[in-house]
Amino acid sequence: MLRETNLLGAVVAIALYGSAILVFSFRLLGKWQYGYWIGYFEFLLAIPLIFLLFKAPQLERPVLYYIQIGCMLAWLVAEALLDYILKIDFRNVQWIVISYVVLFFTGTGGMLGVASNAGRKWSILTIILFLIMAILAFVQRAVTGM
Repeated sequence: MLRETNLLGAVVAIALYGSAILVFSFRLLGKWQYGYWIGYFEFLLAIPLIFLLFKAPQLERPVLYYIQIGCMLAWLVAEALLDYILKIDFRNVQWIVISYVVLFFTGTGGMLGVASNAGRKWSILTIILFLIMAILAFVQRAVTGM
């Protein structure tokens, strides 16, 4: 069960990074609507993240593991509230953007730790994807202003 749970954490991290890479790429191409639909897929990833939280005590995970997954779930909640439920145009309000970006990188960065439980190969893959995602995040912000 430990191996499967660790693998699930790595797959969720890869899915999150892959979806974020797609969102940023579509924004660079001027196709914002595709990114919006990808967000629904990201929300579905909350299900395995919650499962990982419930399995954590049984697997004697450290407190950091709970924080890592909790930060990712917190960003998903913020994203749902800001972009999907309340539909707030927050990307022009500097303090909200800074808070949002910090929470995003805290959550996605924490997923590196979750994925690392699956082994070295998974760690290397997720680090590469994280770096690509991070570069695209800042490039698309610089190019689109959003």
